[in-house]
Amino acid sequence: MYVHASLLFAGKQCLLFLLLLLHAFLLFSATSANIAAALDNSTDLASLLAFKATTTSGGGDASDNIIAANWTTDAPFCTWVGVRCSRRRPRVVSLNLNSFSLQGTISPHLSNLSFLSSLDLSNNSLSGAIPDTLGRLPRLAKLRLSWNLLSGPIPPSIFNMSSLVRIGLAVNNLSGSLSTLVMFPRIERIAITDNLLTGHIPADLARCSTLQLINLSGNTLTGSVSSSLGILSELVYLSMGGNQLTGAIPASIGNLTKIQYLYLGNNDLEGEIPKELGNLVNLQELYLHRNGIVGSIPISLWNASKMISLAVSVNNLTGPVQATLGKSMPFLRILDLAENTLSGGLDFIASLTKCSDLKFLGVSYNQFEGVLPDAYGNLSMDLQYFHASGNHIYGSIPTGLGNLSSLILLDLSSNELRGTIPRTLWRLKKLQLMYLGFNRLTGSIPSVGLMTNLAKISFPENGFSGQIPDSVGNISGLQKLDLSMNKLSSTIPLSLWSRIGLIALDLSQNRFEGSLPPQMAKLKGIGSIDLRSNRLSGNISSALGELQSITYLDLSNNLFHGQIPQQLGRLFNVEYLNLSHNFFSGVIPKSFSNLSYVNSLDLSFNMLEGEIPEGKVFSNVSITSMMENQALCGAPQLKFPPCPENVTTSSSSAKLRLLKYVLPSVASVLVFLVCFSLFVKKL
Repeated sequence: MYVHASLLFAGKQCLLFLLLLLHAFLLFSATSANIAAALDNSTDLASLLAFKATTTSGGGDASDNIIAANWTTDAPFCTWVGVRCSRRRPRVVSLNLNSFSLQGTISPHLSNLSFLSSLDLSNNSLSGAIPDTLGRLPRLAKLRLSWNLLSGPIPPSIFNMSSLVRIGLAVNNLSGSLSTLVMFPRIERIAITDNLLTGHIPADLARCSTLQLINLSGNTLTGSVSSSLGILSELVYLSMGGNQLTGAIPASIGNLTKIQYLYLGNNDLEGEIPKELGNLVNLQELYLHRNGIVGSIPISLWNASKMISLAVSVNNLTGPVQATLGKSMPFLRILDLAENTLSGGLDFIASLTKCSDLKFLGVSYNQFEGVLPDAYGNLSMDLQYFHASGNHIYGSIPTGLGNLSSLILLDLSSNELRGTIPRTLWRLKKLQLMYLGFNRLTGSIPSVGLMTNLAKISFPENGFSGQIPDSVGNISGLQKLDLSMNKLSSTIPLSLWSRIGLIALDLSQNRFEGSLPPQMAKLKGIGSIDLRSNRLSGNISSALGELQSITYLDLSNNLFHGQIPQQLGRLFNVEYLNLSHNFFSGVIPKSFSNLSYVNSLDLSFNMLEGEIPEGKVFSNVSITSMMENQALCGAPQLKFPPCPENVTTSSSSAKLRLLKYVLPSVASVLVFLVCFSLFVKKL
């Protein structure tokens, strides 16, 4: 029993010792952790202060510098603006300074934020290189540096960050090539669009099986679209447009059954559109425009019933378009087939009446033929842009187009349309751009007074007759008016010269009469006036010299007469000036020597005389631009006869002789008359 008691006492002593030892260990561990935390906290603080030292924020004024005002040691750094710390410990896990107007460089000391998982410095004005040390951040999952002024290559260390889930470096000035070795086992999004990257797209991208988004558009990348991308089964968004990619579109892209957005436009791709793209049942946006793609649009593509945007313009596509297009793709908002060699009828446009959200329809410059049925007025009421120029469309303009009340642009130019402009079109009050030129339209131009949003009216080379409706002057936003090569007559409406926003006016090759009024001086911003080949007459108003923004002025082949105003020498920006084939007389204004930007001057076939002035403009003209005038002289380089010597001296001598002999005689007569008057009064 004594032994048992002794063992029990010894056990209690041992247990007590162990408890004391455990307490001491825990106390030591806690103290060590606190010391370590304090050391780690100081590291994070130093890293943030180093970043602050290399950047400024706001407009440059100290009062606007948000970081300078907020990032002070008077408060814990976890409370600083843009800084977020872990809930368990005071360590920085997120630094978000998006849109802080930051300037300066990215401090390499940010790599000491060892708990950082998200770094967002996008939408600023940061410059310089991306620090290579950022590749050392062991926990970084999101790196966003887009919309800055960063330059230089992307550090290779970035491509070895196994923790990265998203990387955004878009819209910078980054150069060099992409790393050939990409080790992103968790990456979901890569966006490096709109930079200066060159070289090939690394094939290792296909090893990033978790990728959902790839955006490398807007660079100068070369090579082909790798067929290995077809194994990225999670890919939803693929954009490689705006590069210099060559070769054919790989058929393996058809394996990306989750993809919704595919942009390969603005490259140098060739070959045909793979029929396998018809497998992309979730595809909503397909952009293949501006390439060298040939062949027909595969029928299988119409299986993409969720399609919202389909753009295949500016290629070499041939063949017809399926007549049931609208039924196959009822959700279409954008359809752009322009500038190909597509042919056949226009029935597919009628099927687009099923697309209630259609906003853009482009079929210009193909070989489509047929008439535009009135049913086109049943297209979507949301349709804003209708491009159908450069085809073989005949018949008349359907009155139903006047129902498309949301239209902003209507382009039916360069077709074979006949008849008159239906008055229903003038109901399109939102219309801004109207192109009906190069057809066979006739009749008068209806009143356009209600179309107050029109900015450009272009009806050249038709058979329009009558006069320009005075209501044109009521279009407050009118910028460009082209009615050239028609049979319009009468005078130019005085109200037109009051459109101060007008920047281009072309009424050439018509039958307009009358003179140019002084009111044209109101066109302060006009850059181009073409009135050639009309029946305009009278003197040119000196007000024309007030149009100092004008670069192109053609008044040739009219009936203008009188002297050329000296004020035209004030058209300091004019580059093209043609006054030929009129009846101008007198001398060439010496002020023309001030026209330093003129590269084409034509004064031929007039009645001008006297010396051709000197100056830059006259040193570049040809003899044909001065020929067939009455008595021009000088300019030996143009082989005109020399001017009579001492013309000015002879004139001065004649004046002196007049003063010497005539004035005394006149004075004598006056004296005689005064004396005779006095003599008569005395009588």
